[in-house]
Amino acid sequence: MTQAYTNSFDPPTTELTKPSESRKSCARRVGVLYLLACIGAPFALLYIPRRLFVAGDASATADRIRELATMMRMGLAVELWSCVLIIFVAIALYRLFEDVDRRLAAVTAVLMWVAVPIQLVTLVFTIASLTLTTSDTYLQAFSKEQVDALAYLFFRLHARGLEVAQVFWGLWLFPWGVLAIRSGFIPRWIGAAELLAGFGYVLASAVAIVAPQAAGAVIPFAMALGVGELPMSVWLLIWGARDQRIKPPGATS
Repeated sequence: MTQAYTNSFDPPTTELTKPSESRKSCARRVGVLYLLACIGAPFALLYIPRRLFVAGDASATADRIRELATMMRMGLAVELWSCVLIIFVAIALYRLFEDVDRRLAAVTAVLMWVAVPIQLVTLVFTIASLTLTTSDTYLQAFSKEQVDALAYLFFRLHARGLEVAQVFWGLWLFPWGVLAIRSGFIPRWIGAAELLAGFGYVLASAVAIVAPQAAGAVIPFAMALGVGELPMSVWLLIWGARDQRIKPPGATS
């Protein structure tokens, strides 16, 4: 009876009271999933558009899509793969940081989930471009110029949609960076780098949407800041979380 009474008031078990190996395992899980979600981004979001897009020339762009349709489908698959993995990254990230600040961890997960449907909608635009340029049975009512113009429009809508999704890619790095700084089991400088990366993504999207004429000057700098999210992935993947919380400055043992 006494034992039951005592156990009923035992504090709930959290990640901090579990063996450190459990936290390290969770951290590595986040690192692996996030790396798998992001590893194809340069190919799908940078390389493919540069190979296909000819500014101001719908016909040339559509012809490149026809010629490189297989590569465009590969990019589509990479983006879809990333969207699916981000759902699970959010869950793993919440479990890693819920003992640090449950609400902030939940905000991070929600921002990740909000970005997913936005990016999925942009994939529909990609599919539309492919359909217009690779199907010839039910498009005979349109001239080639009309089909090319529509394919060009949907290709551009995909890029514009990604600019909206990128806002949330940046926003989720803000609470993630704060969580890392507060956690004590991830170096604070990595959390600070996350904050800079988040600022870079949001700035790049804001300039592209609001002041596109300044994009050429601002976006390279903004995207350079985005490199700040890489240390987090590398740290979590290789080292996981530290065995113990880092004591705040001035703390005594």
